[in-house]
Amino acid sequence: MPPETIAHTIGLAVAPAFLLSALGLLLNLFATRLARVVDRARWIEERFAELPRGLSVPELRLLDRRMRIISTAIGLATASAISVCLVTGGLFVAGLIGTGFGRTVAGLFILAMALLVAALALFVIEIRLASRAIRIRHELLEQE
Repeated sequence: MPPETIAHTIGLAVAPAFLLSALGLLLNLFATRLARVVDRARWIEERFAELPRGLSVPELRLLDRRMRIISTAIGLATASAISVCLVTGGLFVAGLIGTGFGRTVAGLFILAMALLVAALALFVIEIRLASRAIRIRHELLEQE
């Protein structure tokens, strides 16, 4: 196999690596958000007896829901990253040995994008839940 073909094959296979980098950053963001939610839940649990039950129970329920949403988003983003890895390997192998399983690779890429879209949709839902929980009352904003 000529060196130009090998270089082109490597170029095709490495291109999805940029997507993997972005997915890694996204997973880091999700993990950080999950850690913040867990920290808040632990703080409330430690002070549960001291806090008004009418405020702490609904907040714990909301935090539990947010943890489940973020965890699912992490799972989807991880599955997307695995699919991208399979695309990368598939492109490299297909280019190297000259086989044509382009439909399989295309299907894996479509799957990776669908999983990524689902993870991002859950991220938006989680952000909306978080922002709704921290609304500042008007009477506090009107004080000078």
